Amino acid sequence: FSLKELHGIFPWLVESIFGSLDGIIIGWNLRCLQGRTNPNEYSVALDFLDPSGPMMKLVYKLQAEEYRYDFPVSYLPGPVRASIQEQVLPECSLYHNKVQFPSSGGLGLNLALNPFEYYIFYFAVSLITQKNSPVTHHISPSNSAYFILVDTYLKCFLPTEGSVLPPPSSNPGGAIPSPTPRSPAVPFSSYGMHHTSLLKRHIAHQPSVNADPASQEIWRSETLLQIFVEMWLHHYSLEMYQKMQSPHVKLEVLHYRLSISSKHHGSPAQSSYQALHAYQESFKPTEEHVLVVRLLVKHLHAFSNSLKPEPLSPSAHSHTASPLEEFKRVVIPRFVQEKLYIFLQHCFNHWPLDASFRAVLEMWLSYLQPWRYAPEKPPQSTEPLPRSVSEKWAAFIQENLLMYTKLFVGFLNRALRTDLVSPKNALMVFRVAKVFAQPNLAEMILKGEQLFLEPELVIPHRQHRLFMSPTLGGSFLSSRSPAVTDASFKVKSHVYSLEGQDFQYKQMFGTEVRNLVLKLAQLICQAQQTAKSISDHSAETMASQSFFSWFRFTPSEMNGSYSGNDLDEIGQDSIKKTDEYLEKALEYLCQIFKLSEAQLTQMMMKCGTAQDENGKKQLPDCIASENGLILTPLGRYQIINGLRRFEVQYQGDTELQPIRSYENAALVRLLFRLSSVLNEKFADQMEVLCSREDFVGRLCRYHLTNPQLIQKIRYSPVVRDRTSQNWGPRISLRFLASYRTLISLLMIYFLASWFYIGPVGCTFIILSGYFLYAVIMTFFFEGWKPHEH
Repeated sequence: FSLKELHGIFPWLVESIFGSLDGIIIGWNLRCLQGRTNPNEYSVALDFLDPSGPMMKLVYKLQAEEYRYDFPVSYLPGPVRASIQEQVLPECSLYHNKVQFPSSGGLGLNLALNPFEYYIFYFAVSLITQKNSPVTHHISPSNSAYFILVDTYLKCFLPTEGSVLPPPSSNPGGAIPSPTPRSPAVPFSSYGMHHTSLLKRHIAHQPSVNADPASQEIWRSETLLQIFVEMWLHHYSLEMYQKMQSPHVKLEVLHYRLSISSKHHGSPAQSSYQALHAYQESFKPTEEHVLVVRLLVKHLHAFSNSLKPEPLSPSAHSHTASPLEEFKRVVIPRFVQEKLYIFLQHCFNHWPLDASFRAVLEMWLSYLQPWRYAPEKPPQSTEPLPRSVSEKWAAFIQENLLMYTKLFVGFLNRALRTDLVSPKNALMVFRVAKVFAQPNLAEMILKGEQLFLEPELVIPHRQHRLFMSPTLGGSFLSSRSPAVTDASFKVKSHVYSLEGQDFQYKQMFGTEVRNLVLKLAQLICQAQQTAKSISDHSAETMASQSFFSWFRFTPSEMNGSYSGNDLDEIGQDSIKKTDEYLEKALEYLCQIFKLSEAQLTQMMMKCGTAQDENGKKQLPDCIASENGLILTPLGRYQIINGLRRFEVQYQGDTELQPIRSYENAALVRLLFRLSSVLNEKFADQMEVLCSREDFVGRLCRYHLTNPQLIQKIRYSPVVRDRTSQNWGPRISLRFLASYRTLISLLMIYFLASWFYIGPVGCTFIILSGYFLYAVIMTFFFEGWKPHEH
């Protein structure tokens, strides 16, 4: 094909691979393509889209001719789309000199992108547009072709070792030109200062472009990262986030939501909220999206940590540092920090309170631990001791203070609303506590807070604002910021740049957060007690299910009680894991916040987790009244979170209780009619027999009556008349409708046939055996009655 033909089919080919922007065309569906299920298609796709594969060669071939392709502005993230539509130039240099008015008759604004930018834009946006792809089997996002390609592109264009590989060129010794500046097609106003890009800066300082290929090709690394960050993280602007922190705005949003739920669309709060909503995109990240962002964060840490040590002489550094080395130096604070912080804040505030939050949690913890991706390896030791955080990471912690402190408070608020008896929720609390309990980490966070709380000197507003905007210009490697020796000023600039000048900082080691930690510790103690009660209940249930109990009823089946719980299904192993996670989490929290043994003891006493006289867990918190028990707010909280519960038992006539799943409905109804006829016909005779005081009377009472026994039953607090039920003597044949009883009888008859015992003889043996059993029980346990016959 000629270049003109390739230029014509390139947009069609990209859309055929990654799908259309509106999600109608799925394309190759790389997110669902896995080697385990489609090995041939999987390998072909990876080879074709590899950085050195045919598709990228086509991109570089078209790049050499400086072709341009239109990308609709309407499919950009909300903040960027809103600013461009209002003719305000975004801060990120990725959009500079690329916005064009539509041609005559066209609709909407477009970005004029070079082939590499166009390809990466489609690749990145396919992660968030193809949400409704048909799935016929279980998909593991980390094994998909898309996930592998993201990892491959990051390793190729952001290498931790060596330099970026030059693109293949059809001309020997030639080079693919970098994007040339273009005059803007739309008059834009701009906010902030626009730094020149990394590429332009180094070309300006080089006597010959071809003398340093790295400076010529570093634009691919910058472009790739900018596109990934913009398309995956920039769905909420910093200005919108700061406005939404205002109590006044939160109240207006609440009024708007209430007006929507009440169908009062004419509410005055609606227009005010819509004005803010114009800058905000209703975006819900998926678990797969978060996993890909975590991969990006981990690689950026490794990429940044591969920076070579700085030379002792600053002047020597300015002449010898390569563009890639400078890129590593500032890639995280200038590119990722702000957008990732807002993205995490949104996830912490809006993600459902379920186990899927684990993906967000691990992404957050990965960002907090850059030392995990440092090239040096910890010394191997026989004892798995926790590795101390080196002091060299103090600057990173201080410059990311809100990532550690405010998001930790956000996690505390989430943890206090989750069921910690669930192993997955307990694991998340354990993971966070373990990370923050690393030696020396809490001390460095505390040092950062102390730096922030130091008295602030009067600083000119313009100078302060300029310094505290780490992402001004988006593409940033112009002149390096002057060295700032005031660590306190750095921390204040970080906090105020993300949260605004009016932000009221909540200390992680202050009284308010410490009280939240104590509440969490109390909740952990309650969850441990609940897990122990569930474990004990399960053990008792398994012990009672002996071989002989299979042939008869258990008491819970006859009285209609259900003492089980949904948590019984987690199993003994999961309960043990829950207890281990919670115990270690509590230990780590004590280390982080220096909780004393006296505080823990006092907290345990307040938990109310002491066992009652039967060794069972207590009732939910109630107050006694003349109408019975009434739940308190604490009692409702305990029931909702599964910390305590009532044992609900059937209190009516056992003959009239609903038909169970282990009973035959037709037999239940037939035997009830038969029992009713017998009871009506022989009621007087049974009354006379049961009134006798001799052995016959005791035997009849054992079989025919349901005495009112003193039972320790935990009733529901619902108000009802609990009149005593003292039914007269009667016959109950319902036990014969149980499948268990029927199968037991069939097995007995089948075994008897092996010994040449007929049905009549087998029936006589069964009745004789039971009569002997009833006589023994009458002698020794007259008051004990397992069931009615």
